[in-house]
Amino acid sequence: MRLDLSKIHAQTEHFEKVFEAGAFSVDPESFRVVTPVALTFEIVKDKQQFRLTGTTKTVLELACSRCLEPFTWPVEAAFDLRYQPHSPAVSGGSVEREIEEDDLTTAFYENEEIDLGELMQEQFFLSVPMKPLCKVDCRGLCPDCGINLNRSTCGCTREWTDPRLAVLKTLKSEN
Repeated sequence: MRLDLSKIHAQTEHFEKVFEAGAFSVDPESFRVVTPVALTFEIVKDKQQFRLTGTTKTVLELACSRCLEPFTWPVEAAFDLRYQPHSPAVSGGSVEREIEEDDLTTAFYENEEIDLGELMQEQFFLSVPMKPLCKVDCRGLCPDCGINLNRSTCGCTREWTDPRLAVLKTLKSEN
């Protein structure tokens, strides 16, 4: 899934490709790609810098953070990235500096290639919500018996008393 930059001769070119879902090996605990991934972008060449503007579309399978059931999450992520050649002077030095807005949209390429797989996986990670839920009103799992409360109910009591206040309870019962 590499884009050969030596074959980009025009100032602006259009790129469209569909990748199979199995081509992405991501940590299964974070998500799984379940449909083919459509990648579309315009590439603008400016000497040794390239600007990629486009979208990636697919469907991910996530685990609900409350009930742990898998559910699908459609992704249509837009991106606008600048790529410049990787040089040790840019990334290596020990000089500290403040990150600027431009630094967040700048990536680096080596050997006249851009790794499109890395670009797409980055967009997938950015589109996954911080707390993925199968539905807004997901009831989650019972903390005592572990049953999925969306499917059935359990007989566990949800009454909890703070053990630090037990002394106060005995005072109340004595009076």
